[in-house]
Formats: sequence, C-alpha cells, structure tokens
Amino acid sequence: MTNIIDGRKIAKELNAKTKKRVEKLNAQGITPGIVVILIGDNPASIIYTRNKHRTAEKLGMKSILRKFPKDVSQTEVLQAIHHYNDDPTIHAILIQLPLPKHLNQTELIEAIAPEKDVDGFNSRNVGKLYNNEDGHYPVSCTSRGIMTLLHSYLDKIEGKNVTIVGRSILVSRPLQSLLINENATVTMVSLHTDNIDYYTKHADILVVAAGKPNLIKKDQVKPGATVIDVGINRTANHHLVGDVDFDDVKEVAENITPVPGGVGPMTIATLMQQTVDLCEWNR
Repeated sequence: MTNIIDGRKIAKELNAKTKKRVEKLNAQGITPGIVVILIGDNPASIIYTRNKHRTAEKLGMKSILRKFPKDVSQTEVLQAIHHYNDDPTIHAILIQLPLPKHLNQTELIEAIAPEKDVDGFNSRNVGKLYNNEDGHYPVSCTSRGIMTLLHSYLDKIEGKNVTIVGRSILVSRPLQSLLINENATVTMVSLHTDNIDYYTKHADILVVAAGKPNLIKKDQVKPGATVIDVGINRTANHHLVGDVDFDDVKEVAENITPVPGGVGPMTIATLMQQTVDLCEWNR
C-alpha cells in the first residue's frame, strides 16, 4: 500500500514546535522578526507572501510584508535590504522570487547579511553547505523541508540512490548537497538529459523539480521508490498539479507527496523554523 506523504500534517507539527520556541523567546523579551520583500504583482507570489506573513504572525513573530511596484529600481530595493540588515528587531530577510527581469537577483541576494539570509541563498551560506561546514547557517527552506519529509518516512538516507530531476539553484542544488552530506548517492538530471528514464528508474528516492506538469509516469519509477514532487503547475482549468502524474505513479511508489499538500506546506513551516533559528543563533 502506498503511503501518501502528508506535508500539511508534518508542517503543522513543525509549526507547533516553532510556536513553543517563539513563546520561550517571548518570555525572555525577544520576538523573532522576519521581513518578506515582494516586488510586483505576480499572483502566485502575492499568495505565497501573504501565507508566509500570516503564518509568522500566527506563530507570534514580528512579520513585515514590504511591497514594491514592479518598476522599482535596484537602488531602492538595496536600500531596503540594508535598512533591515541594520534593524536589530529583524532576524530574517526573504526576497520573494521570481523578480522582474530588470532587477539583478544575484546582487540583491548577496546584499542580504548572511546571518539574516533565511533562505540560504547568499553565496557564503551556499559555500558552507557545499563544504558541509560545522556550525549554524541557513539553507534553502524548500530543500530542508524535503529532508524533513524524507526523515519522517524513511529509516535512513545513507546509502540510498537519489535522482533529482531539475537543476535549479533554489531547490535542486542545495538539496543535492544536503543529501550528499548524509551519505546518499545523488544524480542530478534535467530535461536535456539523454535517456532520463534510466536515472529515474534506478532511484530509491526520486525528487522531481522540473517545472513540467505530469512529466513523470509510473513506467519511469522504480517499484517501491519514494517520490517527492516539488512542481506546482496550474492547468488550463485552473487545477494545481505537480511534475509527477500522481494517480499513475502512486501505483508503484512506496511513498509519494501529493500536489498540493506535500512539499508546499513544508517550505513555509521551514521558513518559520529557520527564522527562529536565526534569532537564537545571532542574539
């Protein structure tokens, strides 16, 4: 029988733990603070930032949603980032992606103080993850959320063959490092890979983050595999689907995430977790 990995349930449990940590800090006169920077009017980004803002407030954090018009200048956004870098009541800064094309994403992310870079995209934090450094530093919230899901359903990750479909710097590459750091054998492929089925069918853990709806079918999946679907795609009739054909693949997978209700809730819950992490690490 296939296990449907319940991201909402695990996220709820994680949020409950985070709330207790916030209450403990509150008792010491400390309130974790996060600012989410939203640029433009992308409908999906508006929904995501609103959910992040509301969740932070619900957990007792200070939450600021800083909005800019889509034609904002690079200088204006940089000034805002520097302002929050210097604000001792803000412990976490997040820039909602994607950005309008005229903005330099790399420069903006690099402007965030590494100790406030809650999504772990600053090159200093990326380097620490890549080098598997000891100590405290943030990593990609989605990638860490995926690791939490895997640990909830698997006894171990060490020794597993993992295939990641997709090569984004936001999810796939940090996830690759997290998995390698736990002694998994990781192969990363893309839509340009020849004979992609060979790699997907040999994976004990298959993570799909390619941005193509219903890309993976059951004949591409190893029986008994754990399948993590990172994709969020809206169909012509406005339904949300992942990069995995869920109804088809669940016939062969041992564990599988649904869309919605799988990885998505874990991203926000992990963002809250890491905001409190940053507050505790840097106070």
